[in-house]
Amino acid sequence: MIRLGSLAGYPFEGPRLLAGWTPPSVPAVYAIAYKPDPETKPERYAVIYIGHGDDLSAERFPFKHPRSPCWVQRAGSRWKVYICTYEVPGGGRAHREQIARELTAIYRPRCNTQQYDQAWKDHWIGEYSGTGTGPLTSRGPDDPPPG
Repeated sequence: MIRLGSLAGYPFEGPRLLAGWTPPSVPAVYAIAYKPDPETKPERYAVIYIGHGDDLSAERFPFKHPRSPCWVQRAGSRWKVYICTYEVPGGGRAHREQIARELTAIYRPRCNTQQYDQAWKDHWIGEYSGTGTGPLTSRGPDDPPPG
């Protein structure tokens, strides 16, 4: 198991060598990785692609996936490409998409054509300036003010 993501992360199964791996017929988020420095840091992986699917067996693994040439080029060989999978408990397609976008924003994998920014912009949520805090009331517009 490997944890990917911020804070505690998501518990991904793997990494497993992609060559020879048989994908299960399950919905999941997946990360493609390689070892950038296998001689001195054999347990360190670099994420080069994040994806998700409704059925991993339909994703055309191991090497018929449309982005697989990029994976092999980054890793140096098809025998150096690894996969990690996360079956989101109770998660639907929208939840898997959200996790994939979050991980893409964190790792910025070079083989993903779509990238996401993880920074909040003020204009997305607006600004807040308050005069202080006071009690919340459930008065209606015609009720007299308290006091």
